[in-house]
Amino acid sequence: MIYYFYKTNLEKLKSMNRRNFISKTTKSGLALSTIGLYGFDNILARTKNDLELIEANKLFFKLSLAEWSLHNALFEKRITNLDFAAKARSFGFEGLEYVNIFFKDKAKNMSYLKEMNSRAALEGVKNVLIMIDGEGNLAETDNKLRLKGIENHYKWVEAAHFLGCHAIRVNLRGGKNKQEAMKTSIDSLNRLSDFAKGSNINILVENHGGFSSDGDWMTKVFSQVSDKNIGTLPDFGNFCIERKEDKCINEYDRYKGMEQLLVYAKAVSAKSNFFDEEGNEKNIDYYRIMKMVKEVGYKGFVGVEFEGVSSVEEEGIKQTRDLLIKVGKQLS
Repeated sequence: MIYYFYKTNLEKLKSMNRRNFISKTTKSGLALSTIGLYGFDNILARTKNDLELIEANKLFFKLSLAEWSLHNALFEKRITNLDFAAKARSFGFEGLEYVNIFFKDKAKNMSYLKEMNSRAALEGVKNVLIMIDGEGNLAETDNKLRLKGIENHYKWVEAAHFLGCHAIRVNLRGGKNKQEAMKTSIDSLNRLSDFAKGSNINILVENHGGFSSDGDWMTKVFSQVSDKNIGTLPDFGNFCIERKEDKCINEYDRYKGMEQLLVYAKAVSAKSNFFDEEGNEKNIDYYRIMKMVKEVGYKGFVGVEFEGVSSVEEEGIKQTRDLLIKVGKQLS
């Protein structure tokens, strides 16, 4: 059935993709003449993964790949950040979710960012967001340190805008007292939001440990911010509030947490670690969570974020993708 769709709609797809390609490459500064029609036809060649992507496009959401899914390959320098677009496309994804630590010194490097845009345009994929780590704690009680952390995020707002992303993901870390952390987090989000408004960039908070993995605390924070460019990036798996010796000793109910965070969601992260023989995530009920995603009316990108061991990184990405497609079909 997919093959029939492909054959009967190839010319239409070519026309649409050609226009889309020209538009994207023009924005990124990549001249069409440098590729030529032969190269362009190669870009349009439909592989098995592309056919899967066509099928996935019938779902109520779109599929993106979180760069962290390839963190072992990136840390081991088997691939680089510039390879990410081609790698994601080879798996059939249409969106890219970058992690800033893999191009940490390039936020203001226009040549490098242009190359990232060119790579994405060449593969026909969309830059979706940048996940920001290591730039300062936004719930920090030391006001001087916190303001410096906020300022450190400005360059990533500008980079995200240049790349055509819709958001950056930030962390609400550094707080010791719940009420004080709530107060400083709200102020930090408002300041970042004000800076990002002119660039049409959303400031998103992921449940990423500490108070941010507490759904009740996050609900109180987001009930006190009103800017439309502030939201959440609910992650299926990050609900550990407190760890001790690398073991979670205080975990929030993931399904309650997802339900609470999805109210404010502008992105969604499908975390995965282990799969059973039937292709289901062993510890996370994907159907239950994706049903929640659909019920809130979310139709944007769902990012695959596999966190397994190095030897199964690519397989884990495919398993997560396939599980999302399976569940998406059941819900669509």
